Amino acid sequence: MPSATAKIDLSRLQSLLAGVNEFGRNPLTGGFNRIGFSEADMAVRQWFADQMAADGLAVRRDRAANVFGRFGPADGPSIITGSHLDTVPEGGAFDGALGACVALECVRAMRDAGLNPTTAIEVVATAEEEGRFGGMLGSQAIAGQVTREWIDQARDADGVTLVSAMSAHGLNPDGVLNAARAPNSVRAFLELHIEQGPVLEAAGIPIGIAHSVSGVCNLFVRLEGTANHSGTTPMEMRADAFAGLAEVASAIPAIIRDIGGEESRITIGKVDLTPNAPHTIPGIAEFSIIIRDISEAVMRRLTERLRDVIAAAASLNRLAVAVEQKSWLAPVTLDPELASLLAGEAARQRIPVHSMPSGAGHDAQTMQALCPSALIFVPSKGGVSHAPDESTAWPDIEKGANLLLAALVSLAV
Repeated sequence: MPSATAKIDLSRLQSLLAGVNEFGRNPLTGGFNRIGFSEADMAVRQWFADQMAADGLAVRRDRAANVFGRFGPADGPSIITGSHLDTVPEGGAFDGALGACVALECVRAMRDAGLNPTTAIEVVATAEEEGRFGGMLGSQAIAGQVTREWIDQARDADGVTLVSAMSAHGLNPDGVLNAARAPNSVRAFLELHIEQGPVLEAAGIPIGIAHSVSGVCNLFVRLEGTANHSGTTPMEMRADAFAGLAEVASAIPAIIRDIGGEESRITIGKVDLTPNAPHTIPGIAEFSIIIRDISEAVMRRLTERLRDVIAAAASLNRLAVAVEQKSWLAPVTLDPELASLLAGEAARQRIPVHSMPSGAGHDAQTMQALCPSALIFVPSKGGVSHAPDESTAWPDIEKGANLLLAALVSLAV
């Protein structure tokens, strides 16, 4: 196999990831803050583009701010590999960034081995994957899944619009609609990512190959009652917005039990109370509800049941209610032939693998609408992700990176 002549340089990969993580680090918490379209996010993507240019790749940035580095023929279809560089607030050092760095290291390893692809490989650092504005903007733009209506209404949890966030960096949001790739221009997309869960570590298996990715529904709920004095207002006369929120939260286990499944997830992750004061009954509760499952039918059932529960909680507590669906990403089945290729390469390298669903959204999920896509997982220590303690053992990373490298060589050389 030609892949035997190419091997990941682990120390070089470590240095590349360390370079990425010079951007947005909070020395007080150890977390990273490269929120989509923030100064740190834009700076790290420029730095990553410079690294690819220094390696001789043909670098370009599309109108959604995705950054590409092309290795191989200048014309014709390509194989895209990579992930994202943005983070959640106070995120970890590996989520997304590792996949982008591994993709570039694979190209470096191929170049060092004198392997020249007959099909071009494009390393990508996708834009705004972490969903600051409710979706996975970069890969959705590549796959042609962004609409003008979505661009115009997209805003983050603090009310900042996508239009203003992009415009602040001289980017024209209208250009996102022109970032879609032609259907035959991309032959495959491969992504390596940390698992972000405990399954692989618990099983003692170094590699996961995802067969599907859960869908994600993002609801925004506003319950409005009456702010009043906590000592003088009788319990039976209150319109307590937090009491309505508590009703919704306490109903979640029963919803999962009654109509959900093993892969169902419902999370209330962000809550704002107004006024947020010890001696005042909350007049307004605004909160997010994230619904996930690998079945779209189950997702729809969960969403409708939650809407019923929210309405009942509002009625019980004398509250006005508004529910807005901020985004909907359907669950996706990833390409079985690419998964089989990865499993075969892993067997040749004598690496144990586990076929599994992904409970978290990833760029591979949206790219599957454009081309065959595959997703490699490496274990997360303690299952921790989206937090400063996020970590993955380097021997596991090396196995995953060499697996991605072998697959790219098989597909492109």
